[in-house]
Amino acid sequence: MEPGVIILFSICMSAVIMYSFNLLITTGKHSHRLPPGPSTFPIIGNFLWLRLSSSQFEQRLRSIHAKFGPIVTLWIGFHPAIFIADRSLAHHALIQNGVVFADRPEPLVTNKAFNISSAFYGPLWRLLRRNLTSEILHPSRVKSYNHARNWVLKILLDRLESQHESGGPVYVLNHFQHAMFCLLVLMSFGDKLETEQVRKIEDVHRTFLLDLRRFNVLNFMPSVTKIIFRRRWLEFKQLRRKVDDVLIPLIRARRNIKKEIEMKQETDHEFVLAYVDTLLDLQLPEENRKLKEEEMVTLCSEFLIAGTDTTSTALQWIMANLVKNQNIQEKLYTEIKLVMGEKGSTEMVKEEDVHNMPYLKAVILETLRRHPPAHFVVPHAATEDVVLNGWSVPKKATLNFMVAEMGWDSTVWEDPMEFKPERFNGMGEGFDISGSREIKMMPFGVGRRICPGLALAMLHLEYFVANLIWRFKWSAVNGDEVDLSEKQEFTIVMKYPLQAHINPRL
Repeated sequence: MEPGVIILFSICMSAVIMYSFNLLITTGKHSHRLPPGPSTFPIIGNFLWLRLSSSQFEQRLRSIHAKFGPIVTLWIGFHPAIFIADRSLAHHALIQNGVVFADRPEPLVTNKAFNISSAFYGPLWRLLRRNLTSEILHPSRVKSYNHARNWVLKILLDRLESQHESGGPVYVLNHFQHAMFCLLVLMSFGDKLETEQVRKIEDVHRTFLLDLRRFNVLNFMPSVTKIIFRRRWLEFKQLRRKVDDVLIPLIRARRNIKKEIEMKQETDHEFVLAYVDTLLDLQLPEENRKLKEEEMVTLCSEFLIAGTDTTSTALQWIMANLVKNQNIQEKLYTEIKLVMGEKGSTEMVKEEDVHNMPYLKAVILETLRRHPPAHFVVPHAATEDVVLNGWSVPKKATLNFMVAEMGWDSTVWEDPMEFKPERFNGMGEGFDISGSREIKMMPFGVGRRICPGLALAMLHLEYFVANLIWRFKWSAVNGDEVDLSEKQEFTIVMKYPLQAHINPRL
């Protein structure tokens, strides 16, 4: 144990114990009506839960649900954390009572960011989300980035071809991450940046994400930890400044381009609106000011990270299952070949082509059901005291929805742990992945806080998977079985990243 942790524990213990007894008194009015759960002293429970790895925590949580039912309470920290594993309860909370459960918990000190996903439910969140959905994620705007997707696809195919020609298997994850990052950087800043510049942006964000766990201790009693762990707090701020240093010059360059176009008073037909362009003129109504550069950095980083890791993770899971299940891969290739007709493999599958490929959509939906990139959605918080399924949910209580458990529900899906795209046959475009009518799976969340990039993510997955299968035949490395074990990073990734042999389909 680090000396700093021992010192922190010694200094705070008396105050913590007093606070705990006060907590038991003040929450007594709710304790007999909160959803059931294992009895635990709040502070001790906090330390015990935080020591578990993500896989251990999920396993433990499943056993608790098996004993106490689909909605349970754990004391993680000083407030009740409610975990819901039932799809009907999730629909009741997030769809039928969407406003009540649309808030977010108080953010951790290491995650006090000006972004959409963690913003409290209110005017600021509505402004930021409306700007993203109407200006960047609107179907007409998404269509205007067609050239960007073509450009990135060529980069990805060239990288895969090059590694194939060098001999040996292809390690796909880095290629997928780089391709998605190139695409989202262009959508964010409007320019095809040099490879080295994109790599610099990618590296600083990757370092920030992977190092974030080191700073978790700062979230426990921040007023104390900022003193005890002063050096670590300075390291955290330095890491955050590195992101600013990389992105702020891009923001300023884009501002100058926009000013030049406005001064000419003419339309630049090659100018395609970027995310940062929409942020430059955004006005915060309650404060009557524009966004600061650091706030724009946070919003752009959120766009880059959320779109890159989830999509590249899903791509790897899709390709892993297609390598493992050659019959499914061949069935998908047959469908693509039928749509593409007599075109050679050097001809790319176009975005309008994928709309005529129902089995492709089934493969992607089955992957998102079986391997959701996140096993929990971002936590929700109650905006008021409310009763859910007969249990009391106090205002500001944290609610966690177990995405993986809902997608693996054996009452909905036969043999839920098997990979069977055919289970989506006949559903096609009619399958309600948004969960508005009924929740059968919720990889993008549901309700008012559903991921705004749902349609864009599905387009990217369909477009890139179709072209990867159309161009190459994918097979396992000789003698190696594809291992679908999981591990937690920013998303739920393959414990042993996919490597495969690829052969061009001439």
